[in-house]
Amino acid sequence: MEPFDYVIVGGGAAGCVLANRLSADGKQRVLMLEAGGEPASRWIAIPAGFSKLLIDKRYNWLFQTEPEPNTHDRRISVPRGRGLGGSTLINGMIYVRGQPEDYDNWARAGAAGWRYKDVEPYFRKLENYATGGTVRGKEGPVRLEQVSERFPIADSFLAAAAEDGQPMNADYNGDDQEGFGYYQVNQRRGRRWSAYDAYLQPARHRSNLVVVTDAHVQRLRFEGTRCVGVVYRRAGQQISADAQLEVIIAAGAFQSPQLLELSGIGRRDVLGPLGIAMRLESPGVGENYIDHYATRMNWRVRNTVTLNEMSRGWRLVREVARYYAQRRGILTLGTGLVHGFVKTRPEMDRPDAQYFFMHASYANAAERILDREPGMTIGVSQLRPESVGSVHATTPDPETQPAIRPNFLDSSVDRECIVEAMKMARRIVGQPAMKHYIARETGPGDATQDDAAWLEFARRNGQTIYHPVGTCRMGSDADAVVDSRLRVSGLQGLRVVDASVIPRIVSGNIQAAVMMVAEKGADMILADRPR
Repeated sequence: MEPFDYVIVGGGAAGCVLANRLSADGKQRVLMLEAGGEPASRWIAIPAGFSKLLIDKRYNWLFQTEPEPNTHDRRISVPRGRGLGGSTLINGMIYVRGQPEDYDNWARAGAAGWRYKDVEPYFRKLENYATGGTVRGKEGPVRLEQVSERFPIADSFLAAAAEDGQPMNADYNGDDQEGFGYYQVNQRRGRRWSAYDAYLQPARHRSNLVVVTDAHVQRLRFEGTRCVGVVYRRAGQQISADAQLEVIIAAGAFQSPQLLELSGIGRRDVLGPLGIAMRLESPGVGENYIDHYATRMNWRVRNTVTLNEMSRGWRLVREVARYYAQRRGILTLGTGLVHGFVKTRPEMDRPDAQYFFMHASYANAAERILDREPGMTIGVSQLRPESVGSVHATTPDPETQPAIRPNFLDSSVDRECIVEAMKMARRIVGQPAMKHYIARETGPGDATQDDAAWLEFARRNGQTIYHPVGTCRMGSDADAVVDSRLRVSGLQGLRVVDASVIPRIVSGNIQAAVMMVAEKGADMILADRPR
């Protein structure tokens, strides 16, 4: 294969952004390598199809955490998208910028040039949110809409939040995140709008962009301290690809550190037992793993029809017909209908917890099987967890899942926040506006009253909500894996541009932040190219 200027490892959200931006002027030859395939499933375009895709090994790596005592030694599913578009093919489509203080804290921690005033233009660059205010982008490639469906029980939940003293907020991605309202989602006219739709598909006609699917990168290639290419496996063959300017790793928070480790970059105590020769000791590789942990509180409801019933029998037939005729109805729904960004203590200066309200409840959440009786769920998540884990290779085989150890609920701050947020959710549901609908609380149930019981429920029933970051952290200290221009410290010709470089998790769903990082990263790469 002839040499390329840039080789991108990974075709997920960040990879799609990079492929588009780096190839846009036609001057650089760009190769993208994706271990998965084309986004061919009919379920991808249908927003509600995420429930099918989350258990489909063609589009999900189906990773699981290691058993840990904090969560009763459960193996917790951590879905990661596979295929062009990555996790934007299978996620709940919820779009959240986060809070300005998140990015200001990145800069304070050593990520120079990543304050909110530095990154906010990139959010506007990527957004296409026609109904947003002056701080929102309206001409970008990422189509955004507010959830279009309205249900009386959801409106009553908003009324209950107001009765509890919570503010309403029509645009939590505007000047202030706090409050309740309807979520914004990556959709266009009732169809999922993935990173593939926004960035890669429009660029695939370019002669200077080559996209290779079913290509699993095995290791990086070096000449001295310079990365000069990669070796990947496709159809049983080992193939080399050369990069004249840079290799850019965009494989995500689990597989980016794994690829570095298998290429000899990482911690000596990890690489030594695997028999991998040390090329560069970088103690931060695979460390600083942070994710959002969430509980799901459930209620049995009455006097309404919920998604539990609407997704079966003649009602489902009606909804399918409505979707294909009008692009409306329950098939346009993802994982969240109504949002809440709340302070668990009134003296706090900004929200520290997030709610996801849906008038649905799961009989088996792991397999996405809904209850047969009417129900509703409030997902409860801490916005900025302090518990930190790790992700490390366990064998020299790049196709073996790394060991994922999230260390959920290790911090007392995290434990206190999740307990207080669940108690607040119960208090809101107990307001007069919801009394017409609530039959009883089924999870954790009215018997759960003291903090120890609440925490036990969180330990036994909580799940990740699939926002892994931090495992190739950017910064200026000795443990940072990349510098503030996303270059791997101590090497040349190698960058990491994806969720793994995020030093501290943002306040909410991370896909917006990941695309912003890739937009800004692409500008940095182009600015640094030889003239």
